[in-house]
Amino acid sequence: MRSILAVVGLCGAFWLAASGSAVAQEPPQAGPEHKRLAELAGEWETVSTSPGVPGMSKGTATYKVECNGLWVASNFEGEFAGQKFQGKGLDSYDPAKKKYVSVWVDSMITSPMLFEGDFDEKTKTMTQLATAPGPDGKPAKWRAVTKFVDADHHEFSLHMTPPGAPELLLMTMKYTRKK
Repeated sequence: MRSILAVVGLCGAFWLAASGSAVAQEPPQAGPEHKRLAELAGEWETVSTSPGVPGMSKGTATYKVECNGLWVASNFEGEFAGQKFQGKGLDSYDPAKKKYVSVWVDSMITSPMLFEGDFDEKTKTMTQLATAPGPDGKPAKWRAVTKFVDADHHEFSLHMTPPGAPELLLMTMKYTRKK
């Protein structure tokens, strides 16, 4: 028992030494990158298309700023290839990595997709990359591109590169803010 307490005490002393004080640091504050993501807050109507799938699919998305402005949570409901579809996301900016980060889960996958990437100021486009299972369960490279057209419109495309194959466009989605 004493050895456990000694380890706990040693870890606590290390943490205090590393942090420089026993007082908790101020929580992180939302920066300009977080505020850019916060522009998505609100309700949106969507129209999506997928190569090889006839017609268009409609849906709705809701974005909410949460966790002291550091995260934007999204909820999507609609259809994909004629089937009911639901997805949820968390988006933020990681100042340590200097990257936009996202987590995505939906009704067609059982593993979360972890994306990170950059924002191009000139084109108002965020491009994020991930490695996650493809439809065959094997690791594939994913590329998500979001173009911020204006305050009431943005466009999204999702691409996948299966092992040993060229990149495929899986879908495009246009968002229009509900008025």
